[in-house]
Amino acid sequence: MPDWSDVVRIGSALPEVEESTWYRTPALKVRGRGFARLRTEAEGGLVLMCSLAEKEALLASGDPAFFTTAHYDGHGSVLVDLDRVDPQQLAELVEEAWRRRAPATVLRRHDG
Repeated sequence: MPDWSDVVRIGSALPEVEESTWYRTPALKVRGRGFARLRTEAEGGLVLMCSLAEKEALLASGDPAFFTTAHYDGHGSVLVDLDRVDPQQLAELVEEAWRRRAPATVLRRHDG
């Protein structure tokens, strides 16, 4: 089962990612823009930026690894249960979250 160190490893392989904090919790940012955030232990889960359509699809899939709360209604982010998420899918979602927040110049350089 993946944990925060796996999220950091995946994210750190992408250009210009830095470990930081966001809402006083551990986070990953690209040029200062957050794309992944570990919620407090009491809250549980990992916040990943995504499109609303992707969020709806993940939630509709019935996969218990994905959830949301009323706080995130209408927001382009999904909550991920690290104890339940498939590691390969987590890697894809972390990269997609990075792509949503990375500046165009960083994306162009990365994509070559």
